[in-house]
Amino acid sequence: MKHAFTLTATALALAAFGLSAHAGCVDPRVVAQSAVKLPMVVMPKSDAAAPDDADHFGDGGNTIVGTWQVSYTTEGAPGGDAFIQWHDDGTEWENIDFPILGGNICMGSWRSLDHHRVRRSHIGWLYTDGNLTGYFTETETDTLSHNGGSYTGQNDTKIYDLDGNLQVELTGTSSAMKLSP
Repeated sequence: MKHAFTLTATALALAAFGLSAHAGCVDPRVVAQSAVKLPMVVMPKSDAAAPDDADHFGDGGNTIVGTWQVSYTTEGAPGGDAFIQWHDDGTEWENIDFPILGGNICMGSWRSLDHHRVRRSHIGWLYTDGNLTGYFTETETDTLSHNGGSYTGQNDTKIYDLDGNLQVELTGTSSAMKLSP
């Protein structure tokens, strides 16, 4: 009886450990089925200031920090609407109104170029019907309004397959309004 209790307790402990080891923001059953070897992603070189540059968080950096509602065009056509959070540590993340199964969360980093312009390098995974099929990189230069409540920008997006082969390059614009805290 004691041996059966020990085996049961051990099995329960292993099951609990196994479940907690897989806890997080993904369904481990999906990850376990995925045997895709992800490519080494190389972000485009930025012409922005170096990270240790004293103007890294100049006026443009102070103004951009916060939550924004952004509308995009791609090749002149409506391209999507998003919420972006620009953080004071030089990182940003975006939630765009694309279908979840295609990928709608992305992240990146940014730098001040001068008192009214910032540049970001942005990256995200791409999915087709929920299956990982590639990734994209986007570089964008944004010009803030004088009052800091809006910005407009120009962007360049490159879409790659999982082998790192460029599939398409697209240009577009952004137009954003800052949301009050």
